[in-house]
Amino acid sequence: MEATTKIKKSVLIRQQKEAAKAVTGGASVAKLQDCPTSPRKMRLVVDLVRGKNVFSALSILKFTNKEAAIRVEKLLVSAITNWEAKNEGKKAEDHGLFIKEISVGGGRQLKRLRPAPQGRGYRIRKRSNHVTLVVDSKNENN
Repeated sequence: MEATTKIKKSVLIRQQKEAAKAVTGGASVAKLQDCPTSPRKMRLVVDLVRGKNVFSALSILKFTNKEAAIRVEKLLVSAITNWEAKNEGKKAEDHGLFIKEISVGGGRQLKRLRPAPQGRGYRIRKRSNHVTLVVDSKNENN
C-alpha cells in the first residue's frame, strides 16, 4: 500500500500563486497601499491619465502641479517595470502600453481630536487611500 501525502492548505495556496506568477505575458498590476492623501485629491490626478498611453501619461504626471501626481508617477513607472519583467525580452516602447485600469479606494483613517472653544473637541480624520494600476499592451500578438 502506498502512503499518500497530505499537503497543507497554506502550501497548496503558495504553489498556486507561484504557478500564476510563472505565466508570462498579459497585463501587469502595481498597487500603492496607504498613501497619506485623501482619495478625493488622488482621484483628481488619476482621472487625468485613465486610459492614456503610458508615456503620454508619464509626461502629464510630470507636469501636473499636485503632490499626488508624484506618487502616481512612481506607481506607473513600477507598473511598466513589472510589465517588462513579466514579458521578458520585450520593450514597453514597442508594444503600445496603455493604462488599462486605474482605481482609487479609501484606506484607513487616523482619527484625532483638535481642541475647540469652550472645552469642546473637533474630530480630525486623516484620510489615506489605495491605488491599483493595471498596464497592458494594445498589440497582444507580439
